[in-house]
Amino acid sequence: MYDVIVSGAGPSGSRCAEVVAKAGYKVALIEKDIHYRKPCGGGVPRASIYKYYPQLKKVDLHEIHGISLCSADYHKVEYIYQNLAVYPKTVDRLEFDNILREIAVEAGAEIFDKNTSIDFITEKGRKVGIQTKTASGLKNYHGEIVIIADGMSSKLAPRSGLRGKWKIEQLGLGRAAILEGKSNLDPQMTYFYFKPYGYSWIFPLSEKRFNIGSITYFENNLKYNVNTAFKEFLVDLQEKGLLTETSYREIWSANFPEPASGVLEKNLSGDNIILVGDAGGFVAPISGEGIHAAIVTGNIAGETCIEALEKEDYSAKMLKKFTKHPTIKKIIRTFKFQRGFVNFFYEKEGENLNKLFRLAEKDENFKQDVINTFIMGMTPPKDFLLRIKNSN
Repeated sequence: MYDVIVSGAGPSGSRCAEVVAKAGYKVALIEKDIHYRKPCGGGVPRASIYKYYPQLKKVDLHEIHGISLCSADYHKVEYIYQNLAVYPKTVDRLEFDNILREIAVEAGAEIFDKNTSIDFITEKGRKVGIQTKTASGLKNYHGEIVIIADGMSSKLAPRSGLRGKWKIEQLGLGRAAILEGKSNLDPQMTYFYFKPYGYSWIFPLSEKRFNIGSITYFENNLKYNVNTAFKEFLVDLQEKGLLTETSYREIWSANFPEPASGVLEKNLSGDNIILVGDAGGFVAPISGEGIHAAIVTGNIAGETCIEALEKEDYSAKMLKKFTKHPTIKKIIRTFKFQRGFVNFFYEKEGENLNKLFRLAEKDENFKQDVINTFIMGMTPPKDFLLRIKNSN
């Protein structure tokens, strides 16, 4: 019997487990495989992560000093970060996620590896725990509150009654790999290439190792094959001289889906349940970045659990405080706004994106607006879209 069961030990689940365990409550942290590397670019753009994890200051994470954005017709915007107290980082998700798990365990959470959450345990119409599948059979974990933090492919989320399965038009479909070898990449720059179907990226992890990938979005999932897009991206980089070897050592590769339609605002909590991270749609619609939102939502879910446990109230009304939290509301507003921009950007095979980059090359102030919107997650000026529409 546990006070809180957290299904999924990624950044959102680990943070939630740590917060609740630190408060003295009994937490089960359920994970399907601690050796699984989540498909992800691995960008950590915000210094605020150290507010939640000061321990990371002692970890040697790869530092990024600039960013390069390129349109489909090869208009480029580069930005160098100046005089930051803390610079953006790139991480290998296998190493990064295990660091966060270890911090949760040190705080008192009990981790159960090789457990795949498959269903809820229900008594008298109330969800009182979860059932997992293991190599030795089925296992039951009972608890007052269940945190669903096992990603957009969660089996629990659709069975919670809070949401159904994602439709393909609501997703991004990606392919990512970690490659090793010589290149002409600047190891302190991240690279984004915006395409008619979505975008491709290169995130250096060291001098000779980099995370590379491509992703298609929404209706484009039906028009484009992401594996083909990925292969074409590699060839294109070799032709342009950024990748100098004909073949690279592949450390890892995977195909993956990600939620791309924004947060399921009305479906984040119910009796005894809260959805966090990817399971709740907390992925930035423009950049695809989700690590920061995962940690923030996990933290707020943990605080909500503590209040509910103190009051012994696990009702939907009580747990809705998660959705009503000012920070959660701000994330939801920002992602809604960005979702509208994504629709505009990918109209007419991405022609609006091409216009945006051409304009940014000519106008330094507009260039800064582009950086703020695409990378910093900020709301652009009111005339931002109008300037793009009216440009040549």
